[in-house]
Amino acid sequence: MATPREKEAANYLEKHKIPELMNNLTSMLCFHRPENPREFLITQLELMKAARLQAMDCPCLFNESNLDAVFGILDPVKQGYITLSQYKEALTTLGIKDFNECPDGADCDRISQETFMKEAKDCLLKSSATFIT
Repeated sequence: MATPREKEAANYLEKHKIPELMNNLTSMLCFHRPENPREFLITQLELMKAARLQAMDCPCLFNESNLDAVFGILDPVKQGYITLSQYKEALTTLGIKDFNECPDGADCDRISQETFMKEAKDCLLKSSATFIT
């Protein structure tokens, strides 16, 4: 049983997306493995602040080439589409929890690369924006 103070602290962290922020920063740190981790983290926080103030994209662990690679793995014969099940599994594997369950092409079980890229990029940017908009 959590005490009222623990509940208050948990609500505060959730409201300000602190766990998401820490996960995002830790993931970037492990991926990039900079020589000076503190300086790297400060830079990432400054980029996030600038993104919030100037309505820019936030720093994100995955970029377009990473998403292209994921799609390529799911479509090795270059059909130009993947199944809805593959789409959902890929987004879940990328750590995306809240995504469009019925994107363009879902009705015929053919999610195009363009749709996959747009949905994945939008969701990743939204999850990287750990500040309140």
